[in-house]
Amino acid sequence: MKEDFQQIDFDDQLRDDWRALLELAVREDLADGCDLTTDSLVPPTAEGRADVVAREAGVAAGLPAVGITLKRIEPRLTWTANVEDGSPLVPGDCLGTIEGPAAGILKAERIMLNMLGRLSGIASLTGRYVEAVGGTSARIYDTRKTTPGWRRLEKYAVRCGGGQNHRGGLFEAVLIKDNHLALGAAVLDSGGYTPAEAVVKAREATAAGTIIEIEVDTLEQLDEVLPAGPDIVLLDNMSDAQLCEAVARRDSLKSSSELEASGGVNLQTVSSIAQTGVQRISVGALTHSAVGLDLGLDWR
Repeated sequence: MKEDFQQIDFDDQLRDDWRALLELAVREDLADGCDLTTDSLVPPTAEGRADVVAREAGVAAGLPAVGITLKRIEPRLTWTANVEDGSPLVPGDCLGTIEGPAAGILKAERIMLNMLGRLSGIASLTGRYVEAVGGTSARIYDTRKTTPGWRRLEKYAVRCGGGQNHRGGLFEAVLIKDNHLALGAAVLDSGGYTPAEAVVKAREATAAGTIIEIEVDTLEQLDEVLPAGPDIVLLDNMSDAQLCEAVARRDSLKSSSELEASGGVNLQTVSSIAQTGVQRISVGALTHSAVGLDLGLDWR
C-alpha cells in the first residue's frame, strides 16, 4: 500500500474551504454588512489595535485563516501572527495582533474567534490523546465524524495537535464495514462475500496503490481475512485482551497488515489500548466531541 492516507496541510484547497464557509458566517452574523451596535457607537474614522489572547492552555490551529477572515470583512485590517499552528499555548499567550479600522475589528471578532476556537479546541484535544500514547508505537487517527463542510479544516486541526488523518472521504480508500457485508448477503445471488472475498474483490476493482481496509469484530474474522492481505484491519470494539491476541496472531503469520483499534476509545482507555501493540487508534471524539478553546480579543 502507499505510505498512508493523504495528510492535510493548509493549502489552496483548504483556503477555498474556509472562504466558502466564511461567506455563510458573514451572512448569518452581518447580513448586508450590518452591525447595529458598532455602526451606532464607533466612528468610521476610529483606528484600533487588538490582540487575540488565549484564556486557557491548549494548542493553536487555524491561524492562516485569520487574515482571510479579516480581509473579507474589512480589507484595511492587518494581521500579525505571534505563533504558528501547532504551538502550545498557556493562558495569556498572544496568538497575534489585528490593526486597522476599529469597527472592522469588532465586526470580525466573533467570526474569527469561533473559527480559531473550534480548530484550536480540536488540536488541543488531539494533543492530549497523542500525549497519552507516548512511548508506544500507536498513532492517533481521526475519522469522518466531522462537522459537515468543515471536514478538511477539522482534520487539519488534528494534525496541528500531533494526530494523523484517516481517509478524507469515501473517494480516497476502501473501508469494508459490516454493513457492506450484510447488504451483500441480502442482495447478491451468491449470498454475499466473506471478509476475505470482499478484500480480494475490492483489490481487483480499484487502482493499484489504493488502501484496502476491512473491519472485523471477532478474532475468527481476523484469522480468515489476514491471508487476503488487507492493508489495514480495523478491530472494532475489542477488549485489550482481544487486541493483544490480535497482534499476536497477526505477527505469527508475519502479515504486513496494520491493525487499527476503534470503538469506545477515550482519554481513560487510549493508553492501555496503545500498549496492546496496535499501530493505529482511530478516535471519533477528536472532532465530534472537542470543546472550543477559550480565546479572547483584548484592545491594546
